[in-house]
Amino acid sequence: METLESIPLFQGLDPQDLSLLSERLQTDSFSEGEVIFGQGDRADRLYVLISGQVAIQFKPEDGDTITVTEITEGGVFGWSSALGRQTFTSCAVCLEESKTLSILGDELRELCESHPETGVIILERLAEVIASRLRNAHAHVVEMLQQGMRTTIEP
Repeated sequence: METLESIPLFQGLDPQDLSLLSERLQTDSFSEGEVIFGQGDRADRLYVLISGQVAIQFKPEDGDTITVTEITEGGVFGWSSALGRQTFTSCAVCLEESKTLSILGDELRELCESHPETGVIILERLAEVIASRLRNAHAHVVEMLQQGMRTTIEP
């Protein structure tokens, strides 16, 4: 449980809630270059990176793969599962050997419903992660558009 207490998403939860959460968590290790989940894969798990680094990548139908963000220790990804979406909208690729904790989206939603006070804390923190990621993605897209404009304008 010490590991859980050190993760920003779970900080401040009481020991009973951490215990309930730890019963539902799975630990996995991934190699450098390994795909944790692919774009379009079934969105079934929410991940917290314990160690390593993971790139979140998006491949538009009409373009090259874009790295939306890079997740570092303590970061959360795969939140499509927490939102109840059927598939992941991006893929997650390990940039180095990585270790994660994950929880099934259904189990997380059930935990939040059966323990509403804990659920509010977790969902508010997830909302912060999602909002931050969207702001970063927006800035990245603007930067790419500006580069594209410079490329087409310059001789």
